[in-house]
Amino acid sequence: MTPDRLDRFARHIVLPEVGAVGQARLAASHIVLVGMGGIGSPALQYLAGAGIGRLTLIDDDVVEASNLQRQTIYTEADIGQPKATAAAAWAARFDPALTVTHHVTRITRANAASLIAGVDVVLDGCDNFATRLAVSDACVAAGIPLTSAALGRFQGQVANFAGHRADHACYRCFVGDAFDAEDCDTCADLGVLGAMVGMVGAFGAMAAMRVLLEGVSTLGDPQWGQLHVLDGLKPGLRTMRIAKDAACGGCGEAL
Repeated sequence: MTPDRLDRFARHIVLPEVGAVGQARLAASHIVLVGMGGIGSPALQYLAGAGIGRLTLIDDDVVEASNLQRQTIYTEADIGQPKATAAAAWAARFDPALTVTHHVTRITRANAASLIAGVDVVLDGCDNFATRLAVSDACVAAGIPLTSAALGRFQGQVANFAGHRADHACYRCFVGDAFDAEDCDTCADLGVLGAMVGMVGAFGAMAAMRVLLEGVSTLGDPQWGQLHVLDGLKPGLRTMRIAKDAACGGCGEAL
């Protein structure tokens, strides 16, 4: 690393759990973020801050005034602009050394494989099950780890999945096949606390970094298939293990 990059990431490098080798791994990594809304916004901030070398941002939505309460990378000047475009501009301003690409599109079964090809990890923070399952199935088929981060009112859920590996569950093992439909509850229907979304997005960013650092530093424990459930009201955190489903349509033995 150049002296300016060493200075920028000095607080990571002095951590024994990350170190210089770990920071170099982060700098050489490529992450796709699916959804640049409430979860994707803080996740991007901390992944960019961590020096992830290449980021690909995917979202088909535009910035609205109601987003500003929790999606803190955007300002009033961004209202009406595509979120992926505005988010990429934020990242470029934050750290010009990062390579940032973006796609103003909805990720689907038809395009998921091409959009995630060759990346190190996908962080999915989108707001519907159909997209999440399409992303999960594409990750399994491509052998790419998936970090899933989701939120419902005051409950957050974050987990790393490696359904392409033997004996490891995928996201579809967790939710099943009943949620492939497009319809689901939204923040507009249920409400959402901005700080809670920030918690989940930051937790998701850390989970993705654990994947990237596997085998490189001691922070690299992906905790595959362990669903971390955050309760924002108590507050509290509990963890449950998701078992691989042999009959799963995404990663099961019948495939």
